Amino acid sequence: MGKTLRWFSRFPRALPLAIFLTIFAMTLMGVWAIENAESDARRADLEQLAVEASAALERRANANAAYLRSGAALFASQQSVPAPLFQTFIGQLRLDSDFRGADGIGWAARVDANDIHDFEQSMIESGASGFEVHPLPRRDQVYAVPVTNLQPETDRNRRAIGYNMFSEPVRRSAMMEAEETARPTASGRVVLMQEGGKDAAGFLVYMPVFDMGPDGRRALKGYIYSPFNAQDFVNSALEGLENRQVRMSIYDEVVAPDRLMAEMVSGDAGGEKVSKTVHIANRDWVLVLQSIRPAALSRLSMIALIAGLVCSTLALAIAWLLTRQAVEARQVIELLEEQAAIRNSLTRELNHRVKNTLANVLSIVSLTRRRADSIDSFAESLDGRIRALSATHDLLTQSEWGTTPVRSVIEVEMAPYAQGRDSVVEMDGPHVELAPNDALSMGLAIHELATNAAKYGALSAAEGKVEVNWDLVSDNLVRVQWRESGGPPVPQDRKRGFGTDLIEKIVAHELRNPVELIFEQSGVRCTMLIPVRSPGEFMLRAKAMKQRIDRAKKDVAPD
Repeated sequence: MGKTLRWFSRFPRALPLAIFLTIFAMTLMGVWAIENAESDARRADLEQLAVEASAALERRANANAAYLRSGAALFASQQSVPAPLFQTFIGQLRLDSDFRGADGIGWAARVDANDIHDFEQSMIESGASGFEVHPLPRRDQVYAVPVTNLQPETDRNRRAIGYNMFSEPVRRSAMMEAEETARPTASGRVVLMQEGGKDAAGFLVYMPVFDMGPDGRRALKGYIYSPFNAQDFVNSALEGLENRQVRMSIYDEVVAPDRLMAEMVSGDAGGEKVSKTVHIANRDWVLVLQSIRPAALSRLSMIALIAGLVCSTLALAIAWLLTRQAVEARQVIELLEEQAAIRNSLTRELNHRVKNTLANVLSIVSLTRRRADSIDSFAESLDGRIRALSATHDLLTQSEWGTTPVRSVIEVEMAPYAQGRDSVVEMDGPHVELAPNDALSMGLAIHELATNAAKYGALSAAEGKVEVNWDLVSDNLVRVQWRESGGPPVPQDRKRGFGTDLIEKIVAHELRNPVELIFEQSGVRCTMLIPVRSPGEFMLRAKAMKQRIDRAKKDVAPD
């Protein structure tokens, strides 16, 4: 728990986002649960519809089978059934709405292969002009089952007269099954002769008719049958269910494209799916129902989703505002703490620098007093040295007590002696930045060297010249060389002066490196080694504070 709180404290913007994602995730889970419930409800409706549809199909098939049983009883009880009698019989049945979807009721006699010619002649003599059995049975088939009579007499049904149904494998299989079971039996998927070559799925239901022999054995006499256009049969049986938002597909025994019997489509299916076996005249059909794919989420899911989005957005906004206020408050506290730390650092830095400056002044005063012959010389020497410190202080103030270039320190201290004489002082060296205390010490040394040169050395003669060169000895050390030329000869027995003591004692001590001061006859030569410090060792934290303030302003700025 503690780690989590620290993490949120480190990343405050994560808290509103976490609240938003949590509420939104709960919303999605709710929508998912609603959709699952809707799916279960649609599946339950499909299962109920499947029960209703299968019952309607089986009821229609059983009704047709009852009519075929009546016809079978007629042909079984009569030695022969002339066409007029059969027509009258069909009329007396008064076929009601339960027989819709069928092309009629027909009679197909069993005819031995050797008797086909005689049978054709008898049919022609009875009034069936042009009757012909087709196709003729193969050599391995001992009989044919041609369509002898089919009522009602329509143009569609006349196409089937004479057709040997036993010649086609699917029909033959159904007839043999009916003969064996003595029950109405439906065929598989076929194309009826009535279709005239059109590829329309159909099927037939056969009821066998037997003659009883003297020995009590039954002999196949023929079949009373009904041909069905599968789509018409299904449409008539399922009348009233076609407007349901489902796709109904009916297959013969197995679900396969080549076994499709009929289909009822009311939209783009793609939802839940159920299947059910339907028993149609001793044969199994497979009824497949698939719900229409919803165009979008359900109404309840949409309401839940919109409400969840609104709630999560409001929670995000409130959490964002509260978090922003907390962040701003924390940043203000950090800023105040930073400012307090900076003030403390400034005070300590100021005390340190004031102490250093006062120590330098006291050392200068002490040495000047010991070397002065009179009050006037003491005041003059002290004034110049204090002014040298002041000039360097001005440079440091301009840089906000940051780093100061070596060239700038030299130029400030040599300015009084170079006015109107550009060739008096030559300076050359890379750009090097010095720390404040080091710049003060170097400025004081340059002042002493320049004052001595103006009184006794190169700057006291018209042809005199001073060269100041500097170079980096290493990354953290710069070497400054002072060389005079063209001035009066330097006496070798000269008395040691205050400037020498100041440079060799005070300046060397402050720079923490020895200073080489040589009085050659041609002129004074001085070499100083000055540390090059990184800003982090001495700079005030003003820049860092400014960066933090800018960063804080950026953090609290509105996105």
